[in-house]
Amino acid sequence: MSRATPSQASKFTVHPLTPSRWADVADLFGPEKGANSGCWCMWPRLTSTDFRTMSKEGRKRAFRSCVAKGPVPGLLLYEKGVPIGWVAVSPRRDVIRFEMAKTSQREPELDPAKHYAITCFYVRTGHRKRGLMTDLAKAAIDYAKKKKATALDVCPIDTEKPLMWGEGFVGIESVFRALGFKEIARRSPRRPLMRLSFTDK
Repeated sequence: MSRATPSQASKFTVHPLTPSRWADVADLFGPEKGANSGCWCMWPRLTSTDFRTMSKEGRKRAFRSCVAKGPVPGLLLYEKGVPIGWVAVSPRRDVIRFEMAKTSQREPELDPAKHYAITCFYVRTGHRKRGLMTDLAKAAIDYAKKKKATALDVCPIDTEKPLMWGEGFVGIESVFRALGFKEIARRSPRRPLMRLSFTDK
């Protein structure tokens, strides 16, 4: 059984998504919505072509297979035993779209097995606008450290305009800047590549 990790706010607990917690993530994502527009968190794990050609049900099956086979694809945030938030965090080698995308490509000399990435967030309806992205990001940082990652990347959205629901699923730039992430590249005006290094002295 996985051990709960206290978040920065003591009322939350965090668990890695293992097969025994499949019912929790399925409940969080919702049987109809499948998280954001039926993505079932497969958006970062497939090429653009493969993602478009896969049905919502196919994405659900593919994600369940990822959970069953491992490694852990991300973390669930609980409040009073109810899953209310999700953050996808894993080695870069497991998220092919993040690896291939112009905005988030890593330097070729970096090891994609030791270099981790945060690729998406999802928060249950009724719990949004509570600042949970920060709690989820902190949990992802702690998890990556425990896995002995050398660094953690994210490619959030940076905009002064109000976001429509779903636009910020990749993360919000200001959240990561406040957590100490540094911008290392900006290949798109609204999508900085940001990094938190665990090897800096």
